[in-house]
This record gives sequence, C-alpha cells and structure tokens, in this order.
Amino acid sequence: MEKHPLRMVLLCFLILCLGLIASSACIASELKRPKDKDVKFDGKLCHLPQNPAFILGVCACVCLLTAQIIGNTVIAMPFCSRGNKIFDWKQRVPRCLLLLSWISFGTAATLLSVATSMNQMQPYGKGWLDGECYIVRDGVYIVAAALIFTTVMFILGSIMATRTRISK
Repeated sequence: MEKHPLRMVLLCFLILCLGLIASSACIASELKRPKDKDVKFDGKLCHLPQNPAFILGVCACVCLLTAQIIGNTVIAMPFCSRGNKIFDWKQRVPRCLLLLSWISFGTAATLLSVATSMNQMQPYGKGWLDGECYIVRDGVYIVAAALIFTTVMFILGSIMATRTRISK
C-alpha cells in the first residue's frame, strides 16, 4: 500500500466522508425526531408513528460502522504485509488513538442504535419497552454526532501516526 500514496489519501477521504454523512444524518435525526405532541393516547395505550429519524439513524449507524471497519483495515494492513508486530512498544500513540476510537465508536453506536430503535413505529399496546411509548430526549443525536466526529478523528490520527512510524 505504500507504493500508492493516492490510495491512502482516498481511503482517508472516504473515512472522513462517511463520518460527515453519519454526523449529518444524526443532526437531521435530531430535527426530525418525534416530539411529545406526536404520541397518541387511546385510553391507557399509546401509539407513536414511525418517522424519518428512524431511517436517518440507520443510515448513520451503517456509515459509522463502515468507517470503523475501513479505518481498522487501513491501520492493520502495514502490519500484515510487512510482518511488523502489531503490539510493538514503539506504536504507543497509534494504539492509544485506536483504543480511543473503539471506545468512542462503542459509545456512539450504542447511543445511536438505542435512539434509533425508539423511533420505530410503536403501535398501541406494543411500545418500545414494556408496552409503553418512549421518545428520544433532546440532544441525544447531537451527542452521537459529536462522538462520531471524535471517532473519525481518532481513526485518522491513528492512521497518520501508524504511517509515520512505519515509514521511519
């Protein structure tokens, strides 16, 4: 992969674009999520119709997962192709950034998947949890967007630190 530096630039650009798409989808989900007035009551039972925030949340989850997979593949490629040790002590910075990317990825994916699942249609008597209707709180998707951005920055930082260490 070192023979084609343009390939590395394109992969980093792809990771960045996927992160921007996921963050944008989160911001759009925040704007389109259901509000309190959208919940309909029929006596004791409630109903919440499906809305565009569900599809946007799924799109954000898929883009985030794809960016994480591509980033980890790009980070691991030099170690597999050259026989380098993945856990070399000289690789502290890339490993720390990779660990931080996984922590922020896990937090963002959990937050995003739970919020997205709440935006599915919740029919009467079959709500999101225990037959009750739940809606996503204000700012949940904004926090997920910030975590997605953080994840992408950690991935790109780890890629750059790995490439710098290997080329030396």
